[in-house]
Amino acid sequence: MTVRMANPAPDVVGLSSAEAARRLQSDGPNDTAPAEGHRGLLQLVSFVANPLVVILLLAAVASFFLGDRINGAIIVALVLFSTVLDSVQNARSRIAVRKLQSEVAPQATVMRDGTWKTLPRREVVVGDVVRLTAGDLVPADAKLLEERELHVQESALTGESMPVEKEVGTGNDDEHVFLGTAVVSGTATALVEATGVNTRFGKIVVQLGRRAPESDFERGLREFGMLIMRLVIFLVLFVTAAMLFLHRDPFQSLLFGVALAVGLTPEFLPMITSLTLGKGAVRMSRHKVIVKNLASIQNLGSMDVLCSDKTGTLTSGEMSLEHSVDPTGKDSTEPERLGKLNALFQTGVPTALDAAVLEKAGKDEEGYAKVDEVPFDFERRRVSVVVEKEGQRLLVCKGAPEGVFSVCKAVPNEAVKLADGYGNDGYRVLAVASRPIGEETHYGPEDETGLELAGFLLFLDPPLPDALDVLHRLKASGIEVKVITGDSEAVSRHVCQSIGLDPGEIVLGDRVESLSEKALGILAEKTTVFARVNPTQKDKIILALKHCGHVVGYMGDGINDAPSLHTADVGISFSGATDVAKDAAQIILVERDLMLLHKGVLEGRVAFGNVMKYLFMGTSSNFGNMFSMAGAALFLPFLPMLPTQILLNNLMYDLAQVTIPSDQVDSSYLRKPKRWDIALVRDFMVWIGPISSVFDFLTFWVLLQVFHASEREFHAGWFVESVATQTLVIFVIRTSREPWKSRPSRPLAFTVLLMVGLSLVLPFTGVGKLLGFDPLPPAYFGFLALATGGYLVIVDLVKRRLMARYAA
Repeated sequence: MTVRMANPAPDVVGLSSAEAARRLQSDGPNDTAPAEGHRGLLQLVSFVANPLVVILLLAAVASFFLGDRINGAIIVALVLFSTVLDSVQNARSRIAVRKLQSEVAPQATVMRDGTWKTLPRREVVVGDVVRLTAGDLVPADAKLLEERELHVQESALTGESMPVEKEVGTGNDDEHVFLGTAVVSGTATALVEATGVNTRFGKIVVQLGRRAPESDFERGLREFGMLIMRLVIFLVLFVTAAMLFLHRDPFQSLLFGVALAVGLTPEFLPMITSLTLGKGAVRMSRHKVIVKNLASIQNLGSMDVLCSDKTGTLTSGEMSLEHSVDPTGKDSTEPERLGKLNALFQTGVPTALDAAVLEKAGKDEEGYAKVDEVPFDFERRRVSVVVEKEGQRLLVCKGAPEGVFSVCKAVPNEAVKLADGYGNDGYRVLAVASRPIGEETHYGPEDETGLELAGFLLFLDPPLPDALDVLHRLKASGIEVKVITGDSEAVSRHVCQSIGLDPGEIVLGDRVESLSEKALGILAEKTTVFARVNPTQKDKIILALKHCGHVVGYMGDGINDAPSLHTADVGISFSGATDVAKDAAQIILVERDLMLLHKGVLEGRVAFGNVMKYLFMGTSSNFGNMFSMAGAALFLPFLPMLPTQILLNNLMYDLAQVTIPSDQVDSSYLRKPKRWDIALVRDFMVWIGPISSVFDFLTFWVLLQVFHASEREFHAGWFVESVATQTLVIFVIRTSREPWKSRPSRPLAFTVLLMVGLSLVLPFTGVGKLLGFDPLPPAYFGFLALATGGYLVIVDLVKRRLMARYAA
């Protein structure tokens, strides 16, 4: 093995706690994320820079300039209220996410006060000495003091897919490690030279920001926004031009057109979305599911394919050593003894296999002292240690049978068949070999040759107790499970059969490597189990499935799972996973309980369902009312509703729906993955919007022909009818069933009825007079009850037809 050290040998005492605290206070935390204050400011600027908000503010300025101070003040007040509400909710969401993320914060092994301590990565400071082993994320930019066969994956920084070998004393980047990279194999100690935004990775983050690829949820929001924007632009231009053609007041015409645009645009959608997903994250945290990215909740609900590693995800990951046998299959203590020495002295990532060996064989070193080791890597698939006793040195190697066989001097065919047979029986098999070795300064892979096969260690990794039940639940929920593992075909087949998953024809990694993306996509859709695949091949399988139109989740906890966790639409890991895996995942299961995964899927569908309720509202009754205003403005001798009344109407409508996140969804909605369907949104607009307009025009006729309403009474009458129909229709649209068979949540019922009640009394108040309303005759409220009831009945009939077509 090659051990390289800085010259002269470094003093690895490290910093004192007091000095580290001083540097942390001076330099700030080791974090590349932007300051919370800056993030909040950017979100506030982004909200105010919204084109519709800019138009409203310009209209308010124009109102003040023309002396219409009341209109100007109301417009500014509504904009400020929306801005504050959005900012407060975003702040709450950030606080909730920070609290959840703190539970899975990356750790670092740091020398403090002369001893090694595990600390949050944020607390690492310049001058710290850190220790690195396989599976660690590099916590900061650092210069190597000592390394042993160190290989680092730097793809996050350089884009290079292959690990880079590091070496002390080269005078270039090869003797440095960088924040954002991951240790693939080997060990090292290093001196921290830069942290946070001063690291190479941090500088890139500051300059460019780190934007995740567009998710399925974000893509749906963007497409919906484009649909609404096209309608808004058409409506403003058409109404303004038509009213000017009719010689209406130019400023009032423009302001009326802008107000219609605001009424049509669901400007509360970002806040409703954040609130819904935030509440979903909190509910999931109660089920011990931690959400690192709010948008991943919807992606979890939309997932229709779940790819999973086998070991530690579908199985317990808690290996037990069942047998120790020689190359002929007879019980023997020698493989167990040699395996114990290897497990005791190797310093790589602790594995369940090592823990099982030590639990069974004990930790007696038998008088041996460690001399050196050749760390495990994914190419060799073995690890070796060199130990010494009474002046005699011994190289002990253990690993995958094929990895050990390749360095043994003679392997009987019987032994090869035995290893395969044990695998077919469901055992995890490690081969153990050794040979005496002469004294050398360092040892490396080249010394792994001419070994004597001692025999095999046989382990069992039982399936998780709930694996069978969860797989059935996922299948019933429309999610197809695929196993992608580095294990052998035989072991993979046995485990899948034990949990009730039919493996069918198992595809091996070599075949995956040879296929084009299109061909692999076709094969992957038909295949349940992939075995003997490396991290690159796992990534290729997931990309092929995504390009076939699937929303793909990946569940894993190892170093080799990290690329797949990052590539998938939603990466799922465990709190006990390696730092690399936890950093790449968006969803963390606190306990190794697969039932938590199914609960998370259902929560994702609930969150998405509640967001869709708001969208259906905004594209049905809301659109119909705005269309009615535009049509009425062309034929009435006065505006059907003043701009400020339109804005107040829209505000009350939105406030009635801020409690939608508290609502439940139909059980039928949870049965299969849900994705954005812009066609359904458009159908709601095309079919239900005109129904709203029909009842609006009926209201116009009754107000003018039956009650002979004045302009102010007309405004009051339609305002009340508009608020009532727009808000009460949520009780119909929120469910695909008959409304009386599905109760809304109490908060939703309260806010809807509160807004309706306020609209009914507003015309009789001083505020109502200020807004341009006059009291309405009592008989009008009889008509209002009949019209609203009729509207809700017809909407329910049309809604059920649309929902049935969508479900089919």
